[in-house]
Amino acid sequence: MPKAARACNGCDAVSQATATAALLEVEHVTRYSYAAPVDLAYHLAYLRPRDDATQEVQDFELQIEPAPMHQRSEPDRLGNARICFTVASPHRELSVRATSRVCVRADEFFDANASQAWEAVAERLRYVAGAPYEPANEFVFASPYVPALPALRELALPSFAPGRPVAAAAIDLMSRIHAEFTYRSASTEVDTPLVEVLASREGVCQDFAHVMIGALRSMGVAARYISGYLLTQPPTLGAAGAPHSAPMLGADASHAWVSVWCPMTDGSPARWLRLDPTNNVLPSTGHVRLAIGRDYGDVTPLRGVIRGGGEHELEVRVRTQQLA
Repeated sequence: MPKAARACNGCDAVSQATATAALLEVEHVTRYSYAAPVDLAYHLAYLRPRDDATQEVQDFELQIEPAPMHQRSEPDRLGNARICFTVASPHRELSVRATSRVCVRADEFFDANASQAWEAVAERLRYVAGAPYEPANEFVFASPYVPALPALRELALPSFAPGRPVAAAAIDLMSRIHAEFTYRSASTEVDTPLVEVLASREGVCQDFAHVMIGALRSMGVAARYISGYLLTQPPTLGAAGAPHSAPMLGADASHAWVSVWCPMTDGSPARWLRLDPTNNVLPSTGHVRLAIGRDYGDVTPLRGVIRGGGEHELEVRVRTQQLA
């Protein structure tokens, strides 16, 4: 990584609570140790942050040991950076280190009460033969990690009063999930069924995101999964728009949150409003986005197929710091 950082507009002379932009550096290390040699490995990684209007990747470096025989990077259909690599040399350990420097800008002010009523949004997303296709529609349906469960609709209903703006309903749902569920590190596995999370009312950030996505979809509203990182003490806003200063849950690891599709009453373009139910905040300059998808399975940071290896141990370390 070069030592000099390019300027990040909005980073100078502003406090964390009121920052319009922040320059963040993230180091994400994944290490697999195998009981027997791996002869051949094919891997898919979502480790490069997204580049868009509110997030600029200034630098990115991916170090893989052993060195891959083949490696390529390309955008997937949702604009995520997808990296594929093949390791053909026998190995008992695989190390993948991703280092990113990202300028994250705050979203423009969003008036939740100016979004359309949730019933109108659900009707717009309902399938009708011959009607124009709405791209957000694919995020209304159940997905592998977020099945359609009656308990999800029961959870959502108190937030969705008749005629309530969809963004206001989603923010209320976020606050209720944060209050009613307990964040407990390592309390679930990647493949823990969502029905078990609903029964125990505890989990990790991935579970909070899946619960909220499932609840929103149960009301006919489009919701996406976002993978990424966040600062331990980020310059971000609480659910009511007030500065959030408490230590963040899920920091110092990969993180997950949600976005909900919000058409506006004034006819302006619909927006994807980002919500972090683990921390009950509207993500701002303390959240770095890696990828978006239907659920965790679409954007797993690193997965693959190997030949050999036997039993394995996995170690993951994440460090996020603010540079400016």
